[in-house]
Amino acid sequence: MPVYLLIEINVLDHELYAEYTAQVLPLVERYGGRYLIRGREVFPVSGNWRPERLVLVQFETMDLVQDFLTSPEYQALIPLRQRASSSRSIIAEGYEYDI
Repeated sequence: MPVYLLIEINVLDHELYAEYTAQVLPLVERYGGRYLIRGREVFPVSGNWRPERLVLVQFETMDLVQDFLTSPEYQALIPLRQRASSSRSIIAEGYEYDI
C-alpha cells in the first residue's frame, strides 16, 4: 500500500534551503520516494490553512518511508533543514482500489 509523506514548509533561508533540497532529492529517490508535489503555488480553498510551501512524496511502503526518515544520511541533513526552514510533516497511508 502506498504511503505519503506530506510536509508543510516555511523557508527561512533560501540559499541554505537550496543546499538541503539538492542533497535530499537523490536520497528520497534512493529509498523509492517519488515527488508528487514539490513547492509549487498553493491555493487555499477553505479554513485558515495558508501554507507557504507543500511537499508530497509517495513511497511504496511504510517501511521505505521509515527507512528514509531514520537513515544516517537523512539524519545528517536534519540540522541543515532546521536552519533553512521550519516545517511540519505527517505520514498518511494511501488508499488501495479493488479493481
